[in-house]
Amino acid sequence: KTRWIFLHMMLILSVCGLIRPNTSLAEEKGGMLWVDSVLVEGNQRIEEAAILAVVKTRKGDELNYDQLNKDLRDIYQMGYFTDVRIKTKDGPEGTIVVFSVTEKPSIGKIAFKGNKSVDAIELEKELGIDLYSILDHTEVRQSINRLMDFYRKKGYYNMEIKERIKPLPNNEVLLEYEIAEHDKVYIRKIEFLGNSEFDDDDLKDIMETSEKGFFSWITDKGFLDKKKLEFDVHQISSFYHNNGFIKARVGEPKIVFEKNKGLKVTIEIEEGHRYTVNDVDIEGDLSRPVEELLGKVEINKGDAFSRETVRKDIQTLRNVYVDEGYAYAEVSPSTKEDSKTHLVDITFSISKGQKVRFERVNIIGNTSTRDKVIRRELKAIEGEDFSGEAIRRSTQNLHRLGFFENVEMETRKGSSDDLIVLDVNIEERPTGSFSVGAGYSSVDSAFVVFQVSQNNLLGRGQKLETSAKLGGRTTQFNVKFIEPWLFDRHISAGIDIYKWEQEYDDYTEDGYEYDDYSRDSLGAALSIGFPLDFFDEFTRGSVRYGYDDADISDVPETASIEIKDMEGRNVTSSVTFGIKRDSRDRPWNTSRGSVNSLTFEYAGGVLGGDVYFNKYLARSAWFIPMFWDTVFLIQGSWGYIEERSGGKLPVYQKFRLGGINSVRGFDYADISPHDPDTGDKIGGEKMMVYNLEYRFPLFKEQGIVGLTFFDLGNVFEKGEDYSFSGIRSSVGCGIRWYSPMGPLRIEYGKNLDPRGDEPSGNWEFTVGGLL
Repeated sequence: KTRWIFLHMMLILSVCGLIRPNTSLAEEKGGMLWVDSVLVEGNQRIEEAAILAVVKTRKGDELNYDQLNKDLRDIYQMGYFTDVRIKTKDGPEGTIVVFSVTEKPSIGKIAFKGNKSVDAIELEKELGIDLYSILDHTEVRQSINRLMDFYRKKGYYNMEIKERIKPLPNNEVLLEYEIAEHDKVYIRKIEFLGNSEFDDDDLKDIMETSEKGFFSWITDKGFLDKKKLEFDVHQISSFYHNNGFIKARVGEPKIVFEKNKGLKVTIEIEEGHRYTVNDVDIEGDLSRPVEELLGKVEINKGDAFSRETVRKDIQTLRNVYVDEGYAYAEVSPSTKEDSKTHLVDITFSISKGQKVRFERVNIIGNTSTRDKVIRRELKAIEGEDFSGEAIRRSTQNLHRLGFFENVEMETRKGSSDDLIVLDVNIEERPTGSFSVGAGYSSVDSAFVVFQVSQNNLLGRGQKLETSAKLGGRTTQFNVKFIEPWLFDRHISAGIDIYKWEQEYDDYTEDGYEYDDYSRDSLGAALSIGFPLDFFDEFTRGSVRYGYDDADISDVPETASIEIKDMEGRNVTSSVTFGIKRDSRDRPWNTSRGSVNSLTFEYAGGVLGGDVYFNKYLARSAWFIPMFWDTVFLIQGSWGYIEERSGGKLPVYQKFRLGGINSVRGFDYADISPHDPDTGDKIGGEKMMVYNLEYRFPLFKEQGIVGLTFFDLGNVFEKGEDYSFSGIRSSVGCGIRWYSPMGPLRIEYGKNLDPRGDEPSGNWEFTVGGLL
């Protein structure tokens, strides 16, 4: 401050002419002083150009001491210097102005002392101060606050931090944090005062904050996080308001620290009376009968008043009008409370505004994908009435393509009040891939997978894929092409060509596994899929023609007659008709929705070949979301195959169960009828499988899911009926993760009723490949 005052006085005296710097006659031109040059001295790390960039005084300017004063302040305010001074001296063409600066020290080293429970690397991440940055005492104080917040989240509420700054050579300093952690402090008790309708346990279940438990040292439960506690107060208040207690008040938590005991959190509550809904009415611009609109709202007479339900009903009613073209519709609720009867009347007032149409739909951001590919997925059509549902479904459809990283729909006013413009902003992602994978499965042992694919071929939305899988028992080569919109209609068409070799293991002798037979297949398939809109948007039909030429070899002399009959060439020419409804939110780690399908495959007859059969398959799987982001799955699959006269039915076309994709805990394809003479597994004509799974997140951020399951299943011969008598069953648990190599499954199933030489249980896993 003394330097500033002195400098100001000198500048003022200079301006008044009472003092003046030494000048030569060469500097004076017409009684004025001129700037010869502007220089900087004393800087080491800060570039001269960076300093002069904030200086307004330039060479050739009239020497202005007011401006020099401003320049000095601007340099000081850069924050890099502890001192800034101005020097002047004579130059050839006037006064040379020199800004002499003293730089602040930089942080040459950061150290921590006393941190026993937290690694220094973690603390450095929380600091917010970089090595070699300019020392700023304000930033140091803020870094201490950040470290203390970090420690408090880990339960160290008594910890202390002091900073020490020690000089180092070259105008650098050592910034050292001296930490006294002390012991962790847990929440010993959470109590509520004033609650009578809901007990303490009910309210604790709502909170993220919890008391110390037996496993707190593992789960980090029981620590105080004030931000979480604030959120908990909001949650408790919302809980009361959504259960009829519209006058309820939740006070600020009181936190008391008791030495050698821990923290005690007390929350005071004024519950008030529970209010019940009396009359619900809708008024204003009604496009439909009141009774129809009331049928869409959730809140009804006799219900406990709920603010959350009212908010949902507002959105529901608004969506009705938005989907009819009233983009600017508004729904305003009003309530009339009776403090004596504790009843609430609710009236929803609707103002629908002007009906609007889509004037234009603009596609923005696509560089590879053609406009046509995007527009055919849109439900928002130019010239048609505005619809919020159309925008939502358009967004979903574009996401399902898998071509885009991000999709955003924005609306803006069109050329008139009754027109609206929709901008579809997309961010493309790479759609081509080349991959080499390796893995292991209980079916194929070790295997490697090579794949080259393009999911958006030439920007047309077509898919081309070539792959090869080389395993211990299986070798597969495959080429597949899919056109999702044949002739610009929502009809998919596909062609699949494959070469498949597989060895079927059937028995073990003297510790060695022997092949029952080997199958070498060459085949192709053509398929068509089409929407069945008269059902709903999730239902599609399909027709597939397949041709498979299989050569059966390596059949031992002791094999079953049914296996021997297959030896040689087996040609299957078949057509499959299917109908499938798939409403899952995503195919992997599904959280809601269902899959239901029926297929009928007809082989032989007028289609040729020497394999004749009718095969019927049905599947129904339902994913039910539960509490804490858990999911319950109930699934059933049924199959029936019958041989027709005029051809044969190979064993490999019949049903065999067991393994990770049917009844876990059993060896692959181990559940099967046996030949009574040889004991060979010969498959059955009927099968049924039931799976119950409970899935729960283990590590949510990493996408790792745990599960427990109960499986039931059996295979029956032609003369047997479907029956639960003697059904095979297993229970178990597992882990699933969509790893960088693809879906990974590790599951253990316990056979609940082992028979003969069957194992009591099996570990099974699949990993790698492109599934």
